[in-house]
Amino acid sequence: MEITEIPPHEYARAAELWEASVRATHDFVTEADLDVFRPLVRASFGEIPQLAGLRADDGLLIGFIGVADGNVEMLFLDPAYRGQGGGSLLLAHAFREFAATAVDVNEQNPQAVGFYEHHGFRTVSRSEHDTTNKPYPILHMKLAG
Repeated sequence: MEITEIPPHEYARAAELWEASVRATHDFVTEADLDVFRPLVRASFGEIPQLAGLRADDGLLIGFIGVADGNVEMLFLDPAYRGQGGGSLLLAHAFREFAATAVDVNEQNPQAVGFYEHHGFRTVSRSEHDTTNKPYPILHMKLAG
């Protein structure tokens, strides 16, 4: 696996990865929610200042991370590649290249919370709603130490 830039012509692939990952890990998200989030996510790829893609050995985009102002805004992997170290590679890249020190995580996604805790993040605050005002509590996490 290697980390590269994501050119604009691959934003559609990144959006597909986002949706596949959400479907695999966010069982609380409804189809109606996906309809709301889908265009927001697609629009965000061109706006996120620091974006990196994870590629399989054959060059296929299998995951990505986006960071803005030191906050991990998105980290998603193709479900077929989960558990193989790709998320850790992307997060290490974000630490090293993007100076990431914070992340907001859906409280209802315990696998993601555990992943970030494993990598040194600790919850510093909590919001009852996500950024679209949906009733999905968000944990605001920062690197400990």
